[in-house]
Amino acid sequence: MIKIEQIKQLREETAVSVQDCKKALIDAGGDLKKAKEILKKWGKDLAAKKASRGTEQGIIASYIHPNKKIGVLLELDCETDFVAKSQDFQNLVHELCLQIAATREENPLLEQFWIKDQTKTIKDLINDYISKTGENIVAKRFTRYEI
Repeated sequence: MIKIEQIKQLREETAVSVQDCKKALIDAGGDLKKAKEILKKWGKDLAAKKASRGTEQGIIASYIHPNKKIGVLLELDCETDFVAKSQDFQNLVHELCLQIAATREENPLLEQFWIKDQTKTIKDLINDYISKTGENIVAKRFTRYEI
């Protein structure tokens, strides 16, 4: 029997819907670690399905590092204006700008490990947000400036 506390904890740690958290916990036999892996796999599967959908909306964001020596411009696209205006999308844009500012782009952006969690790549991070929003998200283009 899955306890509500387990569902709540998994939801807080992953930001995935309550229903999906419950399903993952049931499939994992109540094991939180296994449930996270199941959700991660489902997220990748969902992202793969969404990849063919068009991204006609989005935003252009900027970030200037406090030392005023590094700046980033990023275009992040999604399917609807509703998602583009959401707080989750804004958070993703900010995280990607920080990533770009912190790295000198020796590796392609999507293959880089996220500076805040070395167990995830930027592709994994974007896939997590695709799972949350239910829409395709594409980092269309970006420019990093440094003095």
